[in-house]
Amino acid sequence: MDIQSLFSLEGRIALVTGGSRGIGKMFVEGLLAAGCAKVYISARKIDQMQDTIDEFGADRVIGIQADLSQMDGMKALAAELADRETRLDILINNAGAAWGQPYLEFSEAGWHRTMDLNVKTPFFLTQKLHDLLVAGGKSGHPAKVIHVSSIDGQRINPWETYAYQASKAAVIQLTRRMAARLIQDNIVVTSIAPGAFPSEMNKAAKDAPDASASGIPAKRIGTAEDMAAAAIYLCSRAGDYVVGETLTVDGGVVNAHLPNHFADPSGGH
Repeated sequence: MDIQSLFSLEGRIALVTGGSRGIGKMFVEGLLAAGCAKVYISARKIDQMQDTIDEFGADRVIGIQADLSQMDGMKALAAELADRETRLDILINNAGAAWGQPYLEFSEAGWHRTMDLNVKTPFFLTQKLHDLLVAGGKSGHPAKVIHVSSIDGQRINPWETYAYQASKAAVIQLTRRMAARLIQDNIVVTSIAPGAFPSEMNKAAKDAPDASASGIPAKRIGTAEDMAAAAIYLCSRAGDYVVGETLTVDGGVVNAHLPNHFADPSGGH
């Protein structure tokens, strides 16, 4: 067994939506480190995208400006990629939105924006890129699609982010359903559910990492290496037999958290 080749992404072509910052940028760094030949990133803001391109190198990271909250933006991104490439090996649907508002004030605009970008976009962008992914799946390995869900789709958080939590639960189920269909075309669909990672969508982890870590069984927030490792595993040969699964990367918040009333200060059981 060759461990290096098992986790290698040598020569593969990837697209990471929302890849200019936060968790998306962590994915980009990991894919490049594992050998991807090219990683396309999409974002709405050109300056943030250019900063990421400059950091990693324009020879391996290519930016395409796109507003993926609109169907026209999805179609334009898919068309641009088809003009540049004959295949796509990896698609990471990372772009997303959050919206917090008290229950009695929660707006329809916030609901639509969050549900559209978090649920509609991963489905329809993958659909628009289907031919390129099928071509990628004919390259001696399955093509890979990763949806970015969240631990907030697996448990209740204390904030009034109703649409966000509903959308991330929907992504987990959508992952299973799409996996059942796309495996027929040698495309493996999975999702990653991040916990506390520093990003603009998780300002608590970004601005107060120690406070965030206090509620995590692993006693720290996630790092770029944690997120990169999860993506490399699922995108490489190592993850070829993992179909429709959601990989929770959260330091134990969902599956290893003991509520206070179960804790025994004496250390007993």
